[in-house]
Amino acid sequence: MTNTAMSIELYVTTVLTKTKIRSKILNRLKTHKEEDRDKKSRLVKKRLFRTSIFKKAKVIMFYIALSGEVKTEEMIEAAKKLGKTVAVPICEHDRIIIRPCILTHRAKLRKGPYGICEPAVKSFIDIKDLDLVIVPGLAFDKKGNRLGRGRGCYDHFLQRLPKDTPAIGLAYDFQILPSVPATATDIKVNKVIFA
Repeated sequence: MTNTAMSIELYVTTVLTKTKIRSKILNRLKTHKEEDRDKKSRLVKKRLFRTSIFKKAKVIMFYIALSGEVKTEEMIEAAKKLGKTVAVPICEHDRIIIRPCILTHRAKLRKGPYGICEPAVKSFIDIKDLDLVIVPGLAFDKKGNRLGRGRGCYDHFLQRLPKDTPAIGLAYDFQILPSVPATATDIKVNKVIFA
């Protein structure tokens, strides 16, 4: 077998494996009980807020959780009460570009291109101004490999993030796998916090 054929086979196997993992985790997220989600999200919040990385950070980009994901609403409000500036991702329409946008107090939200809530009035900040990025994912492993929803938005964003800006993934315990298949374009997070 040639090197090209081996590369193609490895790529196809990785894509198929990622598809299977996405399907299984999405099913599990749909059937995850609401009270378990609430309880585990609060534990994740407690663990995140205890980290020195979080304590030092002045400008934090959170994600606004989709149905089933680790809930970030309480985290966002608590971070603001601590005096931190909170940004959220805006995914530009028809592109995979994420831009951080300040989430002001009582900001009105509307659904963005992928059904993700975002501020109706946008106040963008430079990616270099972020001290910490909180990242969603369908699956992670303990090495920081991450499996997203397949659009590559966060991989592209994390690739542009300054090297000294940490990225932390949030997950439920069943989203932590022994190994997540990764390709050269998949970007790791520095740490995963789960419950």
